[in-house]
Amino acid sequence: MVSATDLVKNTSDQLAAAAEANAAHVSAAADLLLGVIRADALVFTAGAGHSLAAVAETFYRAGGLACVYPVYHPELLPLHGAQQSTRTERRSGLAEEVLAERAPGPDDVLVVFSTSGVNPYPVELAAGARRRGASVIAVTSRACVAAAPRRSATTLVEEGTVVLDSLVIPGDASYPASAPRTGPLSTVVNAFLWNLILAEVYDRGTAEGLDVPLWRSSNVEGGDAANAALLAKYEPRVPALR
Repeated sequence: MVSATDLVKNTSDQLAAAAEANAAHVSAAADLLLGVIRADALVFTAGAGHSLAAVAETFYRAGGLACVYPVYHPELLPLHGAQQSTRTERRSGLAEEVLAERAPGPDDVLVVFSTSGVNPYPVELAAGARRRGASVIAVTSRACVAAAPRRSATTLVEEGTVVLDSLVIPGDASYPASAPRTGPLSTVVNAFLWNLILAEVYDRGTAEGLDVPLWRSSNVEGGDAANAALLAKYEPRVPALR
């Protein structure tokens, strides 16, 4: 089918472009995560709406980092109320409520996924983490940030210590290329950028003798046993692991 062929090409081109454009930023993000591992600290991950798909990709994931603390509020998830989730991420003050429960500190890193990068929740979350001394990795789209209506005093691009650009165009759709209406790419690119960071963390961490804490699949032989030590270590600090 022509549509499938075009969509495959659009997606592969987008991933290749994102990898090339973010090479230095991926390395900078890996630097921050390696610092977390050396300090035995935590990587906090956050998003709202469909960006929560990226947060799910970071947490308790086969092949993923075990030292991840997902920052979450149920009203931000579309499955708990679609229109409510939009209203919630536009609500100023929610980020501070969430951070009051558990906030990253100077040894920690906050990763915020937000394609539009302008709504109060992700922007204020990043700003709040920085005030507490944490570094912030912003995964966003500079083009979308530039095109979106301003809803905060700053944007996620301005609040990020390291900014990764998904290169997603305003509206997120990618197909048909001449007038995009479907084929949103932000979830695919966010997961890809995160995995690029993980690959570099693994390569560099193991090269320097670091024990990079990675989950095994619980559906392979020995997976549960391999994960038991990680659960014992991180469950007291990450309640969502219970």
